[in-house]
Amino acid sequence: MGACASRDSAEAAATATAKVVLPGGGLREYAGPVRAAHVLRGERTCLFVCDADAMEIEGFVGELGDEEELLPGQIYFLLPRSMLKRPIRADEIAALAVRASEALLAVAAPRSGGRGRRRAVAPLVFAAAPEDEEKKKRMGGARKGSGRGRKFEPDLGAIPE
Repeated sequence: MGACASRDSAEAAATATAKVVLPGGGLREYAGPVRAAHVLRGERTCLFVCDADAMEIEGFVGELGDEEELLPGQIYFLLPRSMLKRPIRADEIAALAVRASEALLAVAAPRSGGRGRRRAVAPLVFAAAPEDEEKKKRMGGARKGSGRGRKFEPDLGAIPE
């Protein structure tokens, strides 16, 4: 769900935390091993902990048991208990994904300098498929002015995100 970052794997492993997205859109991070019961902090009657990876459209949302540990690098949601009794709709999953993205970005912004600068994302470059080159050779190239066989190269630059 969401933003991608590139880091050295040793650094990423050392700083990986279990991330819990709160109902209001906030985010809690847990660096060490933590159990679901600790995350709930007495809110067990109205909320439950759910693993984001276990959610499926039109599937029932699974609850983590009190003794289950949250894994570093995973995203979890605190959801209202009413969501346990019915299948989750696509629009609800989309809303949760947006909430998680916003929470993760809000936490990442101060770490990246907090000046609101946006980094450029390199454009994707696709190489021609080998069969396309073979097809051109078999056809003997295109006639001049026919419009076929012209090489199209888009003029794309970096897009800030």
